[in-house]
Amino acid sequence: MRRSFILAALPVAALIGQAACGTPTEQEIADDTALQRGHGGIGGHGGRSHSSSSSSSSGHTVASSSSSSSGAHTTSSSSTSASSTSGASTSSGGATTGVTSSSSTSSSSTTSSSSGTGSSSEGGLFQATNSWNTAVDADPASASSAAITGWLAANGGWGDGTMRIDFSINLLTASASTPLLPFTPNGNFYTPDCDQVPFPVPAVGAVEGETGYTCTQGGDCHLLVVYPPTNKLYEMYSASISGSTFSGGCVAVWDLTRAYPANLRGDGCSSADAGGFPISAMLFTADEVYAGEIPHAIRFILPNARIRGGGVYVHPGTHTTSATSGAADAPPYGVRFRLRADYPLASLPSAGAQVVARAMQKYGMFLADGGNIALTAANDVYTTHKWTDVAIDSNSLNGILVTDMEVVDMGATVPTQDCVRNP
Repeated sequence: MRRSFILAALPVAALIGQAACGTPTEQEIADDTALQRGHGGIGGHGGRSHSSSSSSSSGHTVASSSSSSSGAHTTSSSSTSASSTSGASTSSGGATTGVTSSSSTSSSSTTSSSSGTGSSSEGGLFQATNSWNTAVDADPASASSAAITGWLAANGGWGDGTMRIDFSINLLTASASTPLLPFTPNGNFYTPDCDQVPFPVPAVGAVEGETGYTCTQGGDCHLLVVYPPTNKLYEMYSASISGSTFSGGCVAVWDLTRAYPANLRGDGCSSADAGGFPISAMLFTADEVYAGEIPHAIRFILPNARIRGGGVYVHPGTHTTSATSGAADAPPYGVRFRLRADYPLASLPSAGAQVVARAMQKYGMFLADGGNIALTAANDVYTTHKWTDVAIDSNSLNGILVTDMEVVDMGATVPTQDCVRNP
């Protein structure tokens, strides 16, 4: 059974200010007026599990808002009006890029086993082998692949019809001087799914879709912070800091050195995302694209009506929501799509777009949340390179159709249950 905890709010603003001395001043561009806010509304984080009637754990019940994630938390389906239509955050600079122009062939230098685990290639944030940094370019397709992609194509395809990219989520990095602050759980916090722990809050930063830490637009307001002193990743859904009040929904703390089991934090367990995944592990960044490789799978989302209902998911997903209502051939939470090896990469509009597509061929992409904008990239306010540097905007991958995908062998579906946390 879920219980909520209430903690006394501390003077958050004052504590954050004390940590400012260790924060890079270049991050103070958080007031950039052209910051992308493509989140557009209540997304599919991971809140309450199936047995809770009050809140659909991770499938924020969403209306078809112009939001990137809207599948899990049972918050209202109000959407913010600003979606990432231009795709690249407003950084100056032209399309000159360090990305090497790729050929139209797929990059599949890593061989992988046919067991579905593939060969490991640690990459991205995590220092250990996990599903999201494991190559699957040589893994077999699921026997259900054609049925799943065919159903999705016949029922609307990607959320708003094309494979658009959302740039509203910020990925922050703390330091040893960053304070870890207690927060007051809101209605999107559930036990035992969520971690009741002090949360690191850098002096300068922003929650998803905002220019600061206050959630003002009714969006998902994810707060994602890497904490190097302990090699931990802290992710919070529905975060907001206003004055001395710090409130938040589900928190998941991930160990960046851990090789997680097939069911991650535990079957039936939500995270700050509907499917139970670490969001940050699958965010692709302008820095990665500039370097020429995204060494991990990518997060993708679909409207709740296009995610398999019936209370099931597949590993490595660990959670679904009552908001999902897709048919038996709809993709379930946790499914991994992979771009076909013969997809003509040269047809994409830029070398940067080809880098993203190659990652989809090698590592694939996991269905992790509910909402309308298919792909999730990190905002470039806190990265060295900018989306304009790599010539990527919201529409750079519009040419990739659902029918260009195949489903990697996904194993049996798992019926939803109350969360049982792994040690």
